[in-house]
Amino acid sequence: MDNSICQVYEDEIQSLEEEIKLLTEKYEDSQQEANFFSDEEILIAMKSFQGEFERESKESGSPSDLKAQLESLEKDLSFLMKFTGIQFTSHSKKTVEKTRNRIRQKHRLSGICHSLSFQVEFQLLEMQSKENISAVVTDLSIAMESGEDSDVSKFVSSTEARGDLLIFFRSLSSYAEWYEHRRCTFLHFK
Repeated sequence: MDNSICQVYEDEIQSLEEEIKLLTEKYEDSQQEANFFSDEEILIAMKSFQGEFERESKESGSPSDLKAQLESLEKDLSFLMKFTGIQFTSHSKKTVEKTRNRIRQKHRLSGICHSLSFQVEFQLLEMQSKENISAVVTDLSIAMESGEDSDVSKFVSSTEARGDLLIFFRSLSSYAEWYEHRRCTFLHFK
């Protein structure tokens, strides 16, 4: 009789541990879903951060090197957006799996490149060994405003199959720039 009572308690403990684990994962997921910000919210946060930074630098007497670094990074970001034409409008990240030496996260990016809108979803698998950390993109899905252009559809399909984000963004930047030139030219002749 004692073994059966112990087994009932052990089963109940295991059930509660599983429930705690599920609730913890749900909480972490809801926290990460809260990371989905609009451009306006990001600008407000940046202004707030700059105000806090200025107050802290006045109070602590820290050098203005950090402020210069921040301004330099903002200039670099602005340059990259002008150079590539890519502007991200939203980003969300959700942790799907987390173990001691690997993390799988699901990302969703939305943005505009010149006048073409796009949305990219993928999973990023980061594996850590003693020497280094490696990352692999899996389950790449691209939705893009391409109109009737079958070549773009073929390119998107092949990029999704290879899972190559770098090639996608490089090609998107070039294609969108010329797409915008063609659109302006055709509007001129109408």
